[in-house]
Amino acid sequence: MDESHKIRRRSFVQGLGLLAGLSALSAGSATARPPDIDPLRPFQLPSPRLEPFRETLPVLPGISGGNLELRAASSMHRFHPDLPSSPSLGYGGMDYLGPTIEAHVDQLVTVRYANDISAYPLAADVDPGLHGVSDLDRTQVPTSLHLHGGVTAPQFDGHPELIQRPGEGLVHEYTNGRAAGNLWYHDHAMGMTRLNVYAGLVGMYFLRDDVDTGAAGNSLGLPSGEFELPMILQDKVFTSDGRQSVRSTWLTPQGSWDPATPGDVGVVNGVVWPKVEVARGLYRLRLLNAATYSVWNLHFANRMRFWVIGSEGGLLAAPAPTDHVRLSPGERADLLVDFSMLEPGATVELRNDEPVPLAVAQRGTQVMPVFCRFDVGSAKGFTGSIPQQLNSVAAEPASPDVVRNLTIMQLSRPSDYPSITMSLNNLRFTDSDIELPRQGAVEQWNLINITTEPHPIHLHLVAFRVVGRQSLDTAALMQRYPVPDLGVRWTPSAEEFVTSSLRPPEVWETGEKDTVIVDANSITRVIVRFPMADELGFDPDATFARGSMADHSAHGEAGMGDLQGYVWHCHMLDHEDHDMMLRYRVVT
Repeated sequence: MDESHKIRRRSFVQGLGLLAGLSALSAGSATARPPDIDPLRPFQLPSPRLEPFRETLPVLPGISGGNLELRAASSMHRFHPDLPSSPSLGYGGMDYLGPTIEAHVDQLVTVRYANDISAYPLAADVDPGLHGVSDLDRTQVPTSLHLHGGVTAPQFDGHPELIQRPGEGLVHEYTNGRAAGNLWYHDHAMGMTRLNVYAGLVGMYFLRDDVDTGAAGNSLGLPSGEFELPMILQDKVFTSDGRQSVRSTWLTPQGSWDPATPGDVGVVNGVVWPKVEVARGLYRLRLLNAATYSVWNLHFANRMRFWVIGSEGGLLAAPAPTDHVRLSPGERADLLVDFSMLEPGATVELRNDEPVPLAVAQRGTQVMPVFCRFDVGSAKGFTGSIPQQLNSVAAEPASPDVVRNLTIMQLSRPSDYPSITMSLNNLRFTDSDIELPRQGAVEQWNLINITTEPHPIHLHLVAFRVVGRQSLDTAALMQRYPVPDLGVRWTPSAEEFVTSSLRPPEVWETGEKDTVIVDANSITRVIVRFPMADELGFDPDATFARGSMADHSAHGEAGMGDLQGYVWHCHMLDHEDHDMMLRYRVVT
């Protein structure tokens, strides 16, 4: 380890000492708060004061067709009228985010991807102490395009070690061989995902079929056109000169990885706290949590009812009425909202009240409370009714052939850099002890979270069904089965330490999913079927050559030969980048 990393690690450990002091303070007084902290701007490094609802929600442009080009490039983007333009990244000629891609399930889509990034907006935040990252990444930015939720051959999936630097590209083929769904695309480069996504490399991908066509007059009577709104939700921090910042605390020096980077400003489709002008009628809102860390419990300020009609894998069996939906990073929700229930001139905010995890709250962080405001006009909008049924093929999960216990961990190891390591199964990404599910097998994955915060777990290639959740006596589990050194698998059964009955999935989780919230000190059980090569039309266990990652051999990656398989990981991108991601293969 070089001297600069020793200094950074020392600073980080000192910061943890300060955090422990804050913890002791909060334990002594439930109302303790540093002086002169505005409750609406709680961070130690807050964004400047910005007036909300100054700009109208922008409509993201759409593209479709069998042959597409998608370039990632540097740009400048203005997030708020009172902020100057900020360095950013965008896809497809946009200065921030990317166009919404629309495809049909029986359509082969070829995407010619190219990395045209020049200046990197977050160069000062690159941490070469993370595996797979080097100082080169500040100027020769690595990228890897991933279609999140796609049933994609491994060489086109956006493997984190198959990277493209500026001047390089890769042709992706998306077979789209499944039902309509709410997909999205984003960068997935090793150790850089959180920064590349935060800088702007995010876009939506709507997969249509003959039922959910997205066109007017569709058989389900769903809103379309101007009444279907893609909404990419993020939270951010801005510096006084308007630049995007991933820093919310002085405890972590710039250029050092931080396990939690929540924002204090809500951003939708690249605009800070926009207003959304709606007619009096039914709207279809396609929500994506594209945050790098934050979980949100979303609701309208008046607590009005709406209907969930779909999750990541497409439509639910029937609309599910609710007054809130909880989304973690990577999750999507397809909603029907009836604004005819409000009078002309009324306004209602889309708000969040998800409690901040304790460790982050001890920094002074509070809830980021609002994303946007809907302004109801006098015009008559879409007048269709709520469908009674949506999807006739929503089946119950099959009985599993195999049950696996998988653990979600974040443990302090002061001798390491960084001194906190996020992990799955107590393993590093480079460890060879990986899951090897067989093609055609139905498996139950018991996701055991022994940490004090929720983690969204995402599996590439496959969709799954949520069985339910149970609370867990984590202390008793760890006392019975002490955790070994990092790099040794730790996946004990937690069945005898369960402390509650099985809670069923939430109403918005009853369809197929690819990302699920695993709450603190709990087990979340999911059922997943791993597809066969003949039904996929490709070999999911094929090997493929790695890209420019070879120039990272000095960082000790395991094996510099061909790549194989997929990954599963926490979709808190701060955690994914170090080191809550593992490889897996689907074998014969």
